[in-house]
Amino acid sequence: MKSVYDIAIIGAGPAGIATSCEAVIFGVKKILMFEKGDNHSQTIRKYFNDNKPVDKDWKGIEVELKGHIDFQDGTKESTLDLFEESLGKKLIDAKFNTEISKVSKLKNRFKIETTTGETYFSKRVVVAIGKMGKPNKPDYKIPSSLKLKANHTISDCKGNEDVLVVGGGDSACEYAYFIHQDNRVTFNYRREEITKANPKNVKNLMNCIEDGEIEAKLGVDIEKIEDEDGKFKVFYNDGTIGKYDRIIYALGGVTPKEFLKSCSVSLDENEKPFIDEKNKNSAGVYLAGDICGSIGGSIALALNHGYNIVTDFAEVEVREAISA
Repeated sequence: MKSVYDIAIIGAGPAGIATSCEAVIFGVKKILMFEKGDNHSQTIRKYFNDNKPVDKDWKGIEVELKGHIDFQDGTKESTLDLFEESLGKKLIDAKFNTEISKVSKLKNRFKIETTTGETYFSKRVVVAIGKMGKPNKPDYKIPSSLKLKANHTISDCKGNEDVLVVGGGDSACEYAYFIHQDNRVTFNYRREEITKANPKNVKNLMNCIEDGEIEAKLGVDIEKIEDEDGKFKVFYNDGTIGKYDRIIYALGGVTPKEFLKSCSVSLDENEKPFIDEKNKNSAGVYLAGDICGSIGGSIALALNHGYNIVTDFAEVEVREAISA
């Protein structure tokens, strides 16, 4: 019979890393971590610009760290280095380039199946997949001929392009600000005010708009898009039309409900996952990171989730040992 792990963690972002590292520190022996990408922290690597400031107290939300990872204000690079160092010191069975298809609850353990047909068993499962793996998409159609130039990051921006950035959060503000010196940038948000982003990002963006370096289309929504000679012809609901070489959609991410259901995660009447104060969803099932609630994006909160989870089942094992 296959070995049964003490804990299996799906996702190697900040929450997954914290859970695995805390588990080692608390004496958990058999730790398994799955990541569908080829390295840890895929969201940070893919969606964060180089040298992007990374704040411990994200959006001004002060977080007192509970665990053993000393995360402080830094940059994309220093944050990745910290997680690399944290993982490097720990004894964890990490399976990269491995995607999970299903988690089934058996009598006293969970059966974990990968998309390539491999199976693993664990006493507990932590789902820490985040939301950005499934970015939100607009509700209007994008011409198939232009889909390769409708992006969710700025990695494909070549420079000297007319670029439309759509969204109202931190990523949208940062993308527009980061590429505006090498491109002609228009920033579109359906509301008149940007309230969801970090004030520092909003200030940088608004300064560029006031200086005429970025064009603003605020309080305006997009009705439809057409392909005109290989460019995006964008029809706004105020009657104006814009033409762009590329569109960057920064609309946030959604909770992948069907995947959560396939992982034995319980959802409430609104089909949202729920957790207690220790991040437990149901017996043996925990959630960590952005999928836990509406306040997503805080690395410090994700690290605390890992600590909550490990201390919860560590306390349970101590109680069981005493009563045995």
